Amino acid sequence: MTPLPLVIDASQLAPNLDDPSLLILDLSKVATYQQGHIPHALHVDPALLLCGTAPVPNKLPSREQLSALFSNLGLTPERQVVVYDDQMGALAGRMVWTLHCVGHKRVSFLNGQLQAWTEAGLALESGVNTASASQFEARIDRSLVADLEYILAHLGDADLRIWDARTEAEYRGEKIVNATKGGHIPGARWFEWTDSLISPNDTRLKPDAELLATLRARGITPEHQVITHCQTHRRSGLTYLVAKHLGFEQVRCYDGSWFEWGNRDDTPTES
Repeated sequence: MTPLPLVIDASQLAPNLDDPSLLILDLSKVATYQQGHIPHALHVDPALLLCGTAPVPNKLPSREQLSALFSNLGLTPERQVVVYDDQMGALAGRMVWTLHCVGHKRVSFLNGQLQAWTEAGLALESGVNTASASQFEARIDRSLVADLEYILAHLGDADLRIWDARTEAEYRGEKIVNATKGGHIPGARWFEWTDSLISPNDTRLKPDAELLATLRARGITPEHQVITHCQTHRRSGLTYLVAKHLGFEQVRCYDGSWFEWGNRDDTPTES
């Protein structure tokens, strides 16, 4: 099938449902998936997008873990992947980033998630779909990952923008979540992930021009190198997706996020 854009709506997905090269991944809760999902969609446990090991279990999985995950899902280079979730796009965005990290660029994000599909009058199915396994060998592109050492080494770079996707209370240090200290990485710009969406009840992305203008007002433009993060790199899965959709070319994710930064004694903070 012809490759789809990074962000698609239901009308772009529906005509391709029966194409054998299409791979639809549903990252919703199990109960949500069982109630109804897009036809042919495979359920993916979002925990498989995390390495799961201490001290920072929310980091990108290992090459071996990712090879197993995508082999079990039947991923091959020619397959067109479409992702959605029931978390306003955060987990779907993290899956997009993960696929980009292993070099698979034929992935699309369903704008508006399952609600957009049903509101378009399109049918759901129940039952559990299973994949035909493949042999996928992951190779991780580290240029899409920012670790703590990378951030510390580049904090003073004039073209670097750190995009903090948490709530304003977390950013300001007024609310501390699973960390020993609050605040934000020095120089980080705040733009909460949900502000990318039309509303909590309409989880489509805001118009591109509006998003670009809002980000520009925060000092973040496509010319910058951007590192985005949140608390565990769930919410910043969506902000990665937004940045790539808007044409940002240099985007990394800090997968350790505040769970790592806020639990160390040797990391500088502002509030």
